[in-house]
Amino acid sequence: AGLARANKSDIDKAWEAVKGAQKPRIHTFLATSPIHMKHKLKMDPEEVVQRVSEMVAYARTLCADVEFSPEDAGRSDPEFLYVVLGEAIKSGATTLNIPDTVGYTTPDEYFKLIDGIIKNTPGMHEGITISVHCHDDLGMATANTLAGIRAGARQAEVTVNGIGERAGNTSMEEVVMSLKTRKPVYNLETGIETTQFARVSKLVSNYTGIVVQPNKAIVGANAFAHESGIHQDGLIKEKSTYEIMTPQSVGISDTHIVLGKHSGRNAISHHLKKMGYVL
Repeated sequence: AGLARANKSDIDKAWEAVKGAQKPRIHTFLATSPIHMKHKLKMDPEEVVQRVSEMVAYARTLCADVEFSPEDAGRSDPEFLYVVLGEAIKSGATTLNIPDTVGYTTPDEYFKLIDGIIKNTPGMHEGITISVHCHDDLGMATANTLAGIRAGARQAEVTVNGIGERAGNTSMEEVVMSLKTRKPVYNLETGIETTQFARVSKLVSNYTGIVVQPNKAIVGANAFAHESGIHQDGLIKEKSTYEIMTPQSVGISDTHIVLGKHSGRNAISHHLKKMGYVL
């Protein structure tokens, strides 16, 4: 997929970049929130609707797979979104991506937004995929993404380690492991090989120079490390007492029991036995 602003020049360049792909897609976007239309685009709502219609239709003349995003959808008027998205469908878009561009919405609000779009957008049918794209400015990107999925979205735009603009985007590993660990809640499959998460996380961190915080969910250095004596005692007896997923399921070799000031006697005894000491 090549991302392009809603103008012919960008769309042409995106097409040149992806036309040799096995499954090429052009993804074009235009802002729809009052604050973006007034201050950034300097366009009236009617002009925005017209531009979306024209540019999605143009992208469709080049590529059969077109995705459209109403930028800053989280702060847009839902009724206006229904109109814009209806025009995008009419013009040939088959994926509608709903960005919480500035990480503003809460999970309840985002669920309601996605649910409303599915129920009220003209031309919505089974062939249309709803996508979610959330930023983490208030620390709710993963929660919002999962709320959107529960509302009916079937594509989630995510990043490794949650990297991205400002506070970052939704973390791929958090979303995927939430769907996998809480399958009775979501009843969905991703097809992603989760045992590669730790490896890919390190690869991305090394190439970008962005260090993964130790307490980062799923792939952080402390994600499967336990120092509390109470936790260590439970883990020694049964790992599921304090681990809701196995470290091996995300590509980490094993649980790490940290011997420190919070450790209890059982952990120290367990550690010494592993080292071959007879107690």
